[in-house]
Amino acid sequence: MLKTFPKGGVHLTDNKITAGKPIDNLPVPPTVTIPVSQHAGAPAEVLVQVGDKVKVGQLLAQSAGFISGNIHSSVSGTVKKIEPATDSSGFKKPAIIIDVEGDEWLETIDRSETLITEIKASPEEIIQKIKAAGLVGLGGAAFPAHVKLSIPEGKKAECLVINGVECEPYLTCDHRLMLEKSEEILVGIALLMEALNVDKTFIGIEKNKPDAIEKLSVLAKDYPGVSVVPLKEKYPQGSEKQLLRATLGREVPAGALPIDLGAVVFNVGSIFAVYEAVQKNKPLIERVVTVTGKTLSNPSNFKVRIGTPVINLLEAAGGVTEEAGKILSGGPMMGRALTNTNVPIVKGSSGILVLPDTESKRRPVESCIRCGKCVSICCMGLEPFLLMALTERNLTERLEKEKVTNCIECGSCSYTCPSSRPLLDYIRQGKSTVNNIIRARKK
Repeated sequence: MLKTFPKGGVHLTDNKITAGKPIDNLPVPPTVTIPVSQHAGAPAEVLVQVGDKVKVGQLLAQSAGFISGNIHSSVSGTVKKIEPATDSSGFKKPAIIIDVEGDEWLETIDRSETLITEIKASPEEIIQKIKAAGLVGLGGAAFPAHVKLSIPEGKKAECLVINGVECEPYLTCDHRLMLEKSEEILVGIALLMEALNVDKTFIGIEKNKPDAIEKLSVLAKDYPGVSVVPLKEKYPQGSEKQLLRATLGREVPAGALPIDLGAVVFNVGSIFAVYEAVQKNKPLIERVVTVTGKTLSNPSNFKVRIGTPVINLLEAAGGVTEEAGKILSGGPMMGRALTNTNVPIVKGSSGILVLPDTESKRRPVESCIRCGKCVSICCMGLEPFLLMALTERNLTERLEKEKVTNCIECGSCSYTCPSSRPLLDYIRQGKSTVNNIIRARKK
């Protein structure tokens, strides 16, 4: 029997129109814009100057603390500018702009396609290589990988859980990686099992990816302790807490982390990056991005250099037509609308979605009819209608009491509301306010 999480969730039309499209290499652009903050935590400190010549893989900015990440050059060329540049959030952030000249890589990077299965690095060396390579979670949160692997004192990792769910509609970059880089992913899993000193790994994959389930299940037989867990289709099963409930049958308490259950969770894209960092000495300088939408003539999965403008991906996918109404960074549930298409692809960019005009317009907001749908589908057990009302009235103490900070911002409440109420918009606002109050209180 297929597993899933029991509380809430919605069943969505998956629209995986690029599932059969192999990963294609996107040409290197003439110029890249590389933000120095592509991760949770402190921005990296810039090491280069305007006019410097750089190679592919060269360190541009160094992590500025424990929760931070290194930034490397994805191209070779000359540093043109170091200045704030607009990112996908619409805000200007410090960035390094490089004019591309050729494609010269650092000699230390192994660019061959040869699979390396032998693990020579010690657990400490594996974590150090991951940190040096600037690896972050590629599922969206962009949390520095070395921090997740540094188990706090008093805690113990018992198992590794791999997120191959990709429950967000339209996106297929993880699906294609599981099909095309399955052996590398399994070596990456073995590396993390060595680093964490665990003997069990569970790979959660939803049933709408039967080819990935079959391929990884066959290959996993050669890797002791590694098993594939087929899951029912239900959104937001890719969220850490819901994934752990589905795969392990264990609930992460409010305010707790997966490590409190003895689990460490990694996305399949991050696992592939682990393989490249440790076995190939390759920093995180490129990633797979799904470029998709019903109005595109050539929706595809592209391997893209970090810093490439979004417009380049859209043009390679056939270009934006008049029928397009909105362009999102990410999927339709948790993605954010882009303010312009010259913003760069960053480490956390999983997809670019072009929605047709007919699907991108919000319906008129009506009064709440007290149907309770938003409550029944909330996988965190919250009351979205109440959180929106409290935010509207600026009742922050009550918001904190009602656990607004537990919201994972999946958007299921807004999706299911028959009155088209902007529940998530208000909840995000209330959550941000309460988090600021909590931070100030701690100081």
